[in-house]
Amino acid sequence: MRRISLALLIALLLPTLAAGASKDTKLTLVAYSTPKDAYGRLVSAFQKTQAGNGVSFSQSYGASGEQSRAVAAGLDADVVAFSLEPDITSLVQKNLVAKDWNKDKYKGMVTRSVVVFIVRDGNPKKLKTWNDLIKPGVQVITPNPFTSGGARWNVMAAYGGALRSGKTPKQAVDFLGKLWKHVVAQPTSAREGLQTFLAGRGDVFLAYENEAVFAQKKGQPVQYVIPKATILIENPIAITSTSKHKTEAKAFLKFLRTPAAQKIYAENGYRPVVSSAARGFNFPTRPQLFTIKYVGGWPKVEKKFFDPNTGIMAHFQGSNGG
Repeated sequence: MRRISLALLIALLLPTLAAGASKDTKLTLVAYSTPKDAYGRLVSAFQKTQAGNGVSFSQSYGASGEQSRAVAAGLDADVVAFSLEPDITSLVQKNLVAKDWNKDKYKGMVTRSVVVFIVRDGNPKKLKTWNDLIKPGVQVITPNPFTSGGARWNVMAAYGGALRSGKTPKQAVDFLGKLWKHVVAQPTSAREGLQTFLAGRGDVFLAYENEAVFAQKKGQPVQYVIPKATILIENPIAITSTSKHKTEAKAFLKFLRTPAAQKIYAENGYRPVVSSAARGFNFPTRPQLFTIKYVGGWPKVEKKFFDPNTGIMAHFQGSNGG
């Protein structure tokens, strides 16, 4: 009887144990460098929700372009959060992200920002406009546009800023060439760029607004200037086609667009895609703010500026020994 009872007890417990094991899911988040602190808080907040109960995370952060290429080369990922859309669309072309990834009301985006000038306290060189950056003796830090998504936003902000000032497309490219001669360091990622600047290199660091907020919150002696003409940065997020945990991954993405989650982004310096979450935060508007469409849209921009063989930036990098 004892043997029968024990066998019966095990039989009854096995389904329960199996159900408990299946509830424990690990999602792998592969993201660009700057939102690491934000995602630390967001993951914890998600795990406290009913949908996130029992979900653990593996997290990887680095330069956006390098992260995208790593996923394409086989790096495991359930959720990819990058700096710019082309780093997602390159995975779409390899069938690693669904073609309809951006068909929601947010167009696939999860946060926004703008390109700013991070300067030393007191802005000793009085850098306020794009033309100020090409004055004699001004040293510029920007990440490498062939590894960093943030750097590509910087390039297009400078080019579009020149167009906004009345320059022709050719004159705007000439301005970009002059600006690049003032670049004294090109770290791999935006976060590495900030570390380089904080270590004392350069007079100005071209960066996301959220990086400036991050530095100030850490008590660093910097301030930032938002030029009159700058670009609206839009950061995409998607679930991979290879994810074995799509239900949990979709729940995480849904959570990231809730007002509570968007407020956490805002507290980390990101401009929310959910407008209600921006209340109580100071995100200045600029009179000549423009989007990537103003400078041609990513497909044209990628070919014209960032083709590694024929692009404008490849030429500038070669001219500068980059």
